[in-house]
Amino acid sequence: MIDSSETVLAPGGVLRRHGALALLLAAGLALRILTQIAYQPALLFIDTKKYIFGTDLTAPAWGSYDPIGYTLLVLRPVLMFANLGFVALLQHAAGLAMAVALYALMLRRGVARPLAALAVAPVLLDAYQLNAEQTIMPDVLFQGLVVLLWQPRPGPGLVIAGGLLLGSAAPVRQVGEALLVPALVFVLAAAPGWRTRLLHGTVLTACFALPVLGYMAYSDVILHYGFELSNMDDAYLYGRTAHAADCATLNIPAGLRPLCPAPQVAATLGVDGLVNSTGAARMPVNAKPDQRAGTRPIRRELAYAVLRQQPLRVAGDITRDSVKVFALTRDGDKGDAPIARWQFQTSYPYYPRGITQYGPNSASGIFAATGGGGDARVFRPAAIALRDYQLHGGYTPGPVLLLALLAGAAGIFAISRRDPGDRGLACLLLTTSAVAVLLGADLYQFSWRYQLPALVTLPVAGAIGATAIARRVRERRAIAVATAGAVPGRVGELAMAASEQVS
Repeated sequence: MIDSSETVLAPGGVLRRHGALALLLAAGLALRILTQIAYQPALLFIDTKKYIFGTDLTAPAWGSYDPIGYTLLVLRPVLMFANLGFVALLQHAAGLAMAVALYALMLRRGVARPLAALAVAPVLLDAYQLNAEQTIMPDVLFQGLVVLLWQPRPGPGLVIAGGLLLGSAAPVRQVGEALLVPALVFVLAAAPGWRTRLLHGTVLTACFALPVLGYMAYSDVILHYGFELSNMDDAYLYGRTAHAADCATLNIPAGLRPLCPAPQVAATLGVDGLVNSTGAARMPVNAKPDQRAGTRPIRRELAYAVLRQQPLRVAGDITRDSVKVFALTRDGDKGDAPIARWQFQTSYPYYPRGITQYGPNSASGIFAATGGGGDARVFRPAAIALRDYQLHGGYTPGPVLLLALLAGAAGIFAISRRDPGDRGLACLLLTTSAVAVLLGADLYQFSWRYQLPALVTLPVAGAIGATAIARRVRERRAIAVATAGAVPGRVGELAMAASEQVS
């Protein structure tokens, strides 16, 4: 068994002892350098504008807004002394650092070095991860649970730090709210005695709530949008329920009928299209942008009617989306947010709805307005290489993620006070966090962008779970050998000794 005190930073013979990780890090670094060379200064997306320019282009224009923690915590501080190309560089560095931290965490849980290296390969090598890191969007920052897991059973200091960090994820991406329950279950299960459980649970909840409530107060007092993280939930709750609804059997007032799409329209547009497309057959919702805020009450009324009358249809719709992450290939289904948005292109990708207002070369205009970096440009040979890599196997196959999920879930049942690494508890936090974040996003809309947390959580949970299961198997075999033919009075003593020897 690997010494739990060993980390990737242990002196002497690092490359020899961690050669698999070193090779993967080198490959991940090379891919990131290639990505920065291919798309300069950085990649933009439809929603990038709201993060770069803050609230100027969100709620007043569109009637809804996302939390802008990414703007406050990253973009504004960095743009005070650098440009968006440097933001992309920092995000690539965060991806590499995250892989190293997860590898170190797995070694502390007794995972074999080759298996630990294999578990961080998705973070290092997955082309969709590379694309997200190069794009000015908050997804890369919304990953990691290392702090709470750094010690087998976290003390008050780690509980405080973990709660604050996890709570800070929600103002960056609202689905971060879903992390509270898995983290709370973990600290309650890890703490010894009811007094410690009560203390750690209270401290975690308070520390998690602090950045969330702080941002909500900022939204209310400074932004004047109300005491909330975001009001996008209303729009996507409508989109999800309208997509799932059987309008022919739905008992709703005549005034809501235009909001309920025909089956072929729902299938073609998908959730995202029902929320954003001006071609949807729902005239009130397709009002001009400055009129959309007024449609929120009737969209909410329709959504609640569907939830009350057709809950199984909604649940089935969500389930069909939630299993897409386990598909063998990365294909966009009809109605899904286009997967091409997250695939490397051979020319600079433009998304007109979001950025054309900045001139004919709008992306370059955005870069000029945010500190420079030159015109938006592509180094075509590198872009072609990245696109070929991504489309021909440069991603994590869905069955691998499914196997990791099953191993992580099985590892939860290995929770044992005799396990010095508490691998079962680690599986509990990682697996439930993955399910909470992925399912939390799929409740509203499926997008391959929202599946990126699976690359961070599931392989690590699977590696720790497989290690825990293997240990339990060895323990049972050792007990069977030790007790075979033993004197009846000594069976318990020998079984305990065998168990301790395996540990």
